[in-house]
Amino acid sequence: MTGPVRPYVITGGRAAPSRDSLALETLVVAAGRPADRSADPAADLTPEAAEILDLCVQLLSVAEVAAHLRQPVTVVKVLLGDLLDAGLVRVRPPITAADRHDPSLLKEVLDGLRQL
Repeated sequence: MTGPVRPYVITGGRAAPSRDSLALETLVVAAGRPADRSADPAADLTPEAAEILDLCVQLLSVAEVAAHLRQPVTVVKVLLGDLLDAGLVRVRPPITAADRHDPSLLKEVLDGLRQL
């Protein structure tokens, strides 16, 4: 009998990612692969991790990766943590509230542009 692989098998029994910095909205992109394939750490990847690398040729959020893989977010975070530790993906943390633009400042700029 074959069926879907259980999450604990995919993660090697780990229930938590190696990094706490992976929020649902964190953007992930595959890092460039080495030209020398013999030195390529991607050669020993699980099928799920390899699929993540294939998906992440463009920026995707952690939630989007989980949706594409049809796996729980925690499982994807564990796999992404492994890929990040191996240098195979890069992440861009979500923008914090302090980094967002002030709406009142944007309104003043818009009003100033309208007066031109």
